Amino acid sequence: MDRFVKKRKRVTEDKEDGTTNQAAGVSKVRKKEGNVNINTDSAVAKSLKWQQFSSENLDCRYTILYSKAEADNLISECERSLTYNTGPMARIFVFGKWRDLPRKQTAHGDDGLTYSYSGKTVAATPWTPLLKNIRDRVAAASGFTFNFVLINRYKDGQDYIGEHRDDEQDLVHGHPIASLSLGQPRDFVFKHAKARGKNATRQIAPVTIKLEHGCLLMMNHPTNTYWYHSLPQRKALSGIRINMTFRKIDPSKMTSAK
Repeated sequence: MDRFVKKRKRVTEDKEDGTTNQAAGVSKVRKKEGNVNINTDSAVAKSLKWQQFSSENLDCRYTILYSKAEADNLISECERSLTYNTGPMARIFVFGKWRDLPRKQTAHGDDGLTYSYSGKTVAATPWTPLLKNIRDRVAAASGFTFNFVLINRYKDGQDYIGEHRDDEQDLVHGHPIASLSLGQPRDFVFKHAKARGKNATRQIAPVTIKLEHGCLLMMNHPTNTYWYHSLPQRKALSGIRINMTFRKIDPSKMTSAK
């Protein structure tokens, strides 16, 4: 396995002071180190140093949740124990067609929960002891509870996830999404909804965060209302990456509940 841990100052690829060029009509990205407002008094939370990433309606916090040794053990256990979807559940409906997912995927959560997106509904497999432990540590660090996790496995830099927003009706409105990364560091790119593609109506700079081995990224409200995010291809990278996005599902809003 490659060496995954890099200095935290490389979390963003913007300027060292966290700003981008205001003269060009783009936004400022504020980066703040140190302990920020965390809604818990747990020992885990108090031991962490968070970085804040902000732009217009973008609010994200980043920290290293697991040491390299811990993260190495976790990804090894994930590789040993996780089973990923196959067949129709390994496909997604985008741009009017069913396509194979460019990564492997599975989901775990509380009994009876489902998550619907891009034309399909994913049912939660019961929590495993490993995933319960990770969920509880994420909760202790963030101060928020979660009842569902979507897991994506990227075999190398060829695998990716396209631009999207996690704003489905199944989710509890205003609840953050917690993203845990294990393995190969990858760029995570945010683009404002009005600053994407040839039909963009505004100039707002993208925000890129380097997701390191063992890191936790909190995507707070209203980030997923206004910003798309993606994990672009990086074809030169050969390492495996596993990402877990912890969510809070509202059972009354699930597609299967209607």
